[in-house]
Amino acid sequence: MDPLKKIKPQVRALSAYHLKPYDCAIKLNQNENPYDLPAEIKEEVLSFARTRPWCRYPAFVPDDLTATFAEHYGWVQEGVLVGNGSNELILATLMVTLGPGARVLIPVPTFTLYKLESTVLGAEVSTVNLNPDYTFDLDALRLAIREQMADVVVICSPNNPTGCILENDDLEALLKETDALVAVDEAYHEFCDRPSCVALLDRYPNLIVLRTFSKAMAMAGLRVGCLLAHPDLAGEIGKAKLPYNLNFFSHAAAMVAIKHRAVLQERIDHLKGQREVVSRGLRETRGVRPYPSHANFILFEVEDPKRVFEGLAARGILIRDVSHYPMLSKALRVTIGTDEENEKFLEALQEVISRIQT
Repeated sequence: MDPLKKIKPQVRALSAYHLKPYDCAIKLNQNENPYDLPAEIKEEVLSFARTRPWCRYPAFVPDDLTATFAEHYGWVQEGVLVGNGSNELILATLMVTLGPGARVLIPVPTFTLYKLESTVLGAEVSTVNLNPDYTFDLDALRLAIREQMADVVVICSPNNPTGCILENDDLEALLKETDALVAVDEAYHEFCDRPSCVALLDRYPNLIVLRTFSKAMAMAGLRVGCLLAHPDLAGEIGKAKLPYNLNFFSHAAAMVAIKHRAVLQERIDHLKGQREVVSRGLRETRGVRPYPSHANFILFEVEDPKRVFEGLAARGILIRDVSHYPMLSKALRVTIGTDEENEKFLEALQEVISRIQT
């Protein structure tokens, strides 16, 4: 008996999503906010947790949190779902829409989980390349949606790992001419100076918007995300969520974080300023080509990305090697860290590049 014969062939052909562990003092590889939640926010959450009975399940439907999210993001409460990170809600969206014969279209390079989950569900996955400068190719995207007769389109904006955005006017052009569900992952939106596409929800019932607290809101360890869609559509997607999917600790932390969002916004603004500092440093480094970013990371190209990656890791600085992604054979991605971390990264990069060039 070989139990693996019962596993779908398309699943066995996949490589699991994983990160190779590195022991580095400076961690700039996962697009996390380097500034932890302030102590007063943590204490407020802990005070709630101490009084809450841990032997009881959390709220089946956290109405207070969905109401808070609705006000925070500017959408109706009936169209809000909360999840154990936005990844759970991406999976729920794909679970209720995709199966054998269904078609999903994904601009690439992008977050690899979209294709992996779609393939596991048995869907036909098509991709459309970004422009050579790693911006969205609107014409190619519109043509691919028509030709592939896509049922679902998944777009990350700002896009991971390139940092590019799909402007709302361009997104609206797509929405006007397709009946496909268009899911826009705005995980990095707080670092972007453009308006959210949430403003389009009341006009386009086929639009789905995903947000997370793991990045700008400094809660990667607590896993909180939300989905915004037409209430009828949100109701159907909600059927694929696990019951009690958000623990009460994360629930409380999200409520408190939104209450203190002004404090968090100061840190977000500082990171946006540091993004420009790092970008300038990369531009001034010989042999490095950085690309514009609307997120809390920067994609840059070098002649030998694997040697640069290993050289930085040997100096205690961990970034992300994305050279195995489509179109990105010379690319690396660095998360914006603290001022000191960014300075050390740029100094180490210049040293590594110099050694390679000599």
